[in-house]
Amino acid sequence: MHRLEAEQVQHLETFRLIEAIARAGSIRKAAEDSNITASALNRRLGRFEHEFGSQIFERLPRGVRLNPAGELVLQHYRAQRSDLARVKSQVADLAGVRRGHVTIACSQALLPFFLPEQIAAYRNVHPGVTFAVNVRDREQAEAELVSFRSDLALVFEPRVLVDFEVLHAIPQPVCALFARDHPLAGRSELRLRDCLDHPHIAPAQKYGVRGLLDMAAKRVGRSVTPVVETESFELIRYYVRQERAVGFQIPIGLSSELDTDMVFRPISDRDMPPGNLLLGQMRGRVLSVATSRFADQVALALVKMSDA
Repeated sequence: MHRLEAEQVQHLETFRLIEAIARAGSIRKAAEDSNITASALNRRLGRFEHEFGSQIFERLPRGVRLNPAGELVLQHYRAQRSDLARVKSQVADLAGVRRGHVTIACSQALLPFFLPEQIAAYRNVHPGVTFAVNVRDREQAEAELVSFRSDLALVFEPRVLVDFEVLHAIPQPVCALFARDHPLAGRSELRLRDCLDHPHIAPAQKYGVRGLLDMAAKRVGRSVTPVVETESFELIRYYVRQERAVGFQIPIGLSSELDTDMVFRPISDRDMPPGNLLLGQMRGRVLSVATSRFADQVALALVKMSDA
């Protein structure tokens, strides 16, 4: 290996170790995770900070924490790593070999049906491409893009959108979910006040569905007072069977193939206009070939869904 190549490899390894320290919050724990001694890792960090000209960690009584300079250093490393992955993917394309890795931050609503179908369909054509799926709420998903931890985000009603470049958007009405023999199951139009009159289970306030519910309830002089509040959409789907309660989700997280004892209905748009499900990436980022093509596939699937 040429001297320059060896220096580059060592440089990237140092960044990887810095990320390990930041993740562990402790030099000792990061050393254990990286299979090196704590003293060796401490010397390597000290050498880097000396050459860099600034400390990048705050030394705390029980560990370490990135300071603002360290946050910038780690952001630089993740950007480099992302660019390298993109170039590798492009080189693989030149060689006619479809390889790559796609990382997605998404709402729980995408997990049961939509995302498994999309990943399996893509890997059926490109089996060399691997995936990582990070389950995040709407704020976390946007943060994942900015920090380069995720390439794409599929999120319902994101809040910030400063660095979020929208690739595709489809409307999603909030639906009520209940047992098939529930008193509301036969209503031709489902009003929000009727749902709130029954025991209900709702997502935690950090989720987009809950944000829309709270705003809509306030407009009609009501409030969402769930008997169960949860971060698990799966729990919502199962709990409505136990107490004959009303749950709330969006259609992409449900399926017409639900158990025969369950049904879901959209809440009237007179009470609650649909929200938006967005597929996005970090603004200005150039995606790898594998990620870009998967994003195109997902966008097409969302188009077909909205046209159905």
